[in-house]
Amino acid sequence: MRDLIEAALKAADVEHDEPRPGAFLAKLPGRHKLATMTWLIVGERVLHIEAFFCRQPDENHAEFYKWLLARNGSMYGVHFSVDPVGDVYLVGRMPLTAVTEEEIDRILGCVLTYSDESFDRALEIGFASSIRREWEWRKKRGESLANLQAFARFADPERS
Repeated sequence: MRDLIEAALKAADVEHDEPRPGAFLAKLPGRHKLATMTWLIVGERVLHIEAFFCRQPDENHAEFYKWLLARNGSMYGVHFSVDPVGDVYLVGRMPLTAVTEEEIDRILGCVLTYSDESFDRALEIGFASSIRREWEWRKKRGESLANLQAFARFADPERS
């Protein structure tokens, strides 16, 4: 199984390490979320997939988690989950008998798509006040606002 996963990651040209036998950490580069670090861990009967999405929200908790749950209904292979402190992950399990290079590629594509396409909206719902404060702080100091442009419509007071 390790060889199959290694081959799939190499074929997909995914940067990865194997910190311990059967546990692969893949770096999936995105456009909105710059990188989604994804674990592929071989168990006795299943392949466990886990990727950190974001920390627990600062605000609008109910709306934030409701939005994530609504997204789960249309997802393949992985779903949003929270840990005991409220941090958000994408997690999934697949029987080892279903693991192929093509399926690993599909699952990694899903993780990247769900993480990258959901990231800005999740930050908008759960971290809007922090983003506004960061915008103001950077503007006052003359710092770059380039990586906050996705949030300009609600963070930039000049657009309101």
